Amino acid sequence: KGMMLHDPSLAADDAVQRVNDLALQGFVGVRFNPYLWPTTTDADGAGGMCAMSKKGQGGLAVYKRCGELNFPVGIMCFKGLDRHYDDILTLLEASPGTTMILDHVGFTAIDSETDDNFTKLLALAKYPSVVVKISALFRVAGNDPYPYERVRKERFLPLLRAYGKDRIMFGTDFPFIMEQEGNYEGAVNLVYMWEVDDETRKALMSGTAERLFGLWG
Repeated sequence: KGMMLHDPSLAADDAVQRVNDLALQGFVGVRFNPYLWPTTTDADGAGGMCAMSKKGQGGLAVYKRCGELNFPVGIMCFKGLDRHYDDILTLLEASPGTTMILDHVGFTAIDSETDDNFTKLLALAKYPSVVVKISALFRVAGNDPYPYERVRKERFLPLLRAYGKDRIMFGTDFPFIMEQEGNYEGAVNLVYMWEVDDETRKALMSGTAERLFGLWG
């Protein structure tokens, strides 16, 4: 199974057709990397990024088409959720039936100056279509060493309370996890160390992913 990476340079019709074609080849979702969108300059010379949700562009068209296909759309907010929050809200309002996956705990790092990004991530729980991937914990752990006890207390448990077990799912960020303490096996074992109940563990480790992407094998 695989997720296709959306190409923002494609016209809306071409982008939707690409999704249709790749769906026939067995792809099961789409990923948006906001930093592939072209930068813009306003009248004052300030730079910015073209919104993923801009009307008439491929991003919005693809996002809506994914809802029709039951394809989840994963978004990688590498430089912080706050940079894309309004854009994300527009996508959610434009197509409530499209499942949005926020990768890597929304990049809400523990040691950032403010928890505003994490507050925003919790607020998105009111949208039933939002799912959070508990993945690449080393990217959000800051100075919290493996096995990331602060991540468990300050990120995982609040997300579990806000989203519920059926809207969070585990991921490793392979192959980059292999460069971290504990590597792949250690990342998987974390879920068992966190002492969640069997039903929650099953949803986190496989149930949510299989619901969104289909059964494995």
